[in-house]
Amino acid sequence: MKRLLAGAAALATALVLTACSGGSSGAGEPNAGGGAVAAGTGGGAPTTSASTSTAPPTTSASATPTPTPSTTKPAPTSTTPKPKPKPKPVPKPAADPSVPCAAAAASAGTAACVDLSAHKTWILQGGKVIYGPVSMLPGRKGYATPTGTFHVLSKEKVHLSKEFDNAPMPNSVFFYPGDAFHTGSLSVYSHGCIHLAASSSLKYFNTLHVGDVVQVVP
Repeated sequence: MKRLLAGAAALATALVLTACSGGSSGAGEPNAGGGAVAAGTGGGAPTTSASTSTAPPTTSASATPTPTPSTTKPAPTSTTPKPKPKPKPVPKPAADPSVPCAAAAASAGTAACVDLSAHKTWILQGGKVIYGPVSMLPGRKGYATPTGTFHVLSKEKVHLSKEFDNAPMPNSVFFYPGDAFHTGSLSVYSHGCIHLAASSSLKYFNTLHVGDVVQVVP
């Protein structure tokens, strides 16, 4: 009886061992049972129940765009040119009250004034006296010096009067045909010219120019 019980116990133990080892009775035999195979101990590669997929990362914030510099030039604005200011008229020089020649005083350039009755003469520049008055002698009776407003016609350093035997007329400044300022006697009247002292005639010759105003008043 004891032997039977021992044999049954041994058989039961063998069945339990067979079930735990997957039904293999020895190395190299295939698994004939349906038991679970422990990971890493069976013949098949372990299977992964969940597949992992890698998705590209998404950026939640959009990148700030780089501003593009504008190459468009501003349209030119049309401006109306301002009119040029008109030049102011040059005021005429005020007449010198000491000079009796209004036309000579109103001249912008050099001019000469002759006062026959006072036996005086002046040189003016821009209406202002720059020389004189100096003494002079006009033409004698019958050869009166003409009166009026004239202009210098010509100049001659030493003119010889053909009408009066080639009489010399130094520093001649002609303002009327045949009549001129020149060096002459201040005690003898002329034949229409204006006699001046030598120094005065030189001043007139060097200062007056062709075209300058010469005014002779009575």
